[in-house]
Amino acid sequence: MNDIAAELQEQLEIRTVFTVPVGKWEIPISESTVVTWIIIGVVLLICLILGTNLKVKNISKRQALSEFIVTKLEGLVAGMIGEEGKGYVPYLLAVFIFLMFSNTFGIFGFKPPTKDLNVTAALAIMSILIVQIANIKARNPWGWIKSFAKPIAVVTPINILELVIKPLSLCMRLFGNVLGAFIIMELLKSVVPVVVPAVFSLYFDLFDGILQAYVFVFLTSLYIKEAIE
Repeated sequence: MNDIAAELQEQLEIRTVFTVPVGKWEIPISESTVVTWIIIGVVLLICLILGTNLKVKNISKRQALSEFIVTKLEGLVAGMIGEEGKGYVPYLLAVFIFLMFSNTFGIFGFKPPTKDLNVTAALAIMSILIVQIANIKARNPWGWIKSFAKPIAVVTPINILELVIKPLSLCMRLFGNVLGAFIIMELLKSVVPVVVPAVFSLYFDLFDGILQAYVFVFLTSLYIKEAIE
């Protein structure tokens, strides 16, 4: 049991891969950052492969596949946020693709970046900033300030507190689910034959990973929709 606990602790540790010297300081680059760079590179490569030599007529099967993927993903995200929030679809789509790759990258033996609380916190803060920007654009700055006193002035502290609660809930929900799935998979690998973890990996690393990406984007789009209505 001690061996399993030690192995699990080692897997959960976010290590520093290398440091970047900047004057008198050194910026640590963690595993999650390096894996994030790899994911960005993979997504960029896929985009370059699927998005080059596009035509208007007599399109290739590759272009047909590209258009099918983009249309379906845009339709999925646009259906969440509605017509008024169409301008935020590219951001939500980028977050969905990144999270989908991040949450499922464990299949290839990498530690998911979303297992690092710093990554999920950064994503949550970005999403809530987008929500507040959408709110300000929809209401103007003074209208945004006055919205904290709705429906009645007595709830103003609660509405202000939501500025912290919403990103915290997004962050902890994503981090907790990804971390929980990672721990379960590591425990299964330690105590049962190789076939069983492979079967469960299809759920925890694939289905659950995509599901968590969908939930994160769905909640963000819901907050944006509430802000612009």
